[in-house]
Amino acid sequence: MRLFAAVLPPEPVVAELAASVDALCALPAGEGLRWTEPSGWHFTLAFYGEVADDVVPELSERLARAARRTAPFALAVRGGGQFGRGRALWAGAAGDLAALRLLAGRADAAGRKAGVAMEEHRRYRAHLTLARSRAAWEVAEYVRVLDLFAGREWAVDELTLVRSRLPVSGVAGEQPRYEVVGRWALGSDG
Repeated sequence: MRLFAAVLPPEPVVAELAASVDALCALPAGEGLRWTEPSGWHFTLAFYGEVADDVVPELSERLARAARRTAPFALAVRGGGQFGRGRALWAGAAGDLAALRLLAGRADAAGRKAGVAMEEHRRYRAHLTLARSRAAWEVAEYVRVLDLFAGREWAVDELTLVRSRLPVSGVAGEQPRYEVVGRWALGSDG
């Protein structure tokens, strides 16, 4: 199964960001971007790719351990940017980014120690993908609007393991579907 570890923003935070994204969708040049569904918004900590079923229990145990070793921390959605000359538009993060990077590092290490074949380790950049485009796109106006966004702060109190089901129908605009397969409280003994 295709898996990743993530921090999921709570519903009030998603709703607040969605209202701002609605304004972005109204910009004239927005027709070429494919907007992601708010229900799937997340901060990826570590991407594992295809993971064999028999590896998932070990990965889950290691993620549980990573969660227990990490205290809850404050986070907010703030600002934004782009990757790949406009191929991806994203919202950024503010708050205790050191704690978020630490959790991302622990989630990455959990995958490696569980035997997941992972890509080369890269410096973690907290982002929540809002839109994608197959071709380079001029997103300067979108980034300018996102730079003004400052969402409410919340306490990150859990680490999640998420299954990603890619579209298979071939229907234009179909989105990946995400399913939480594990949740672990941060800083807990359980």
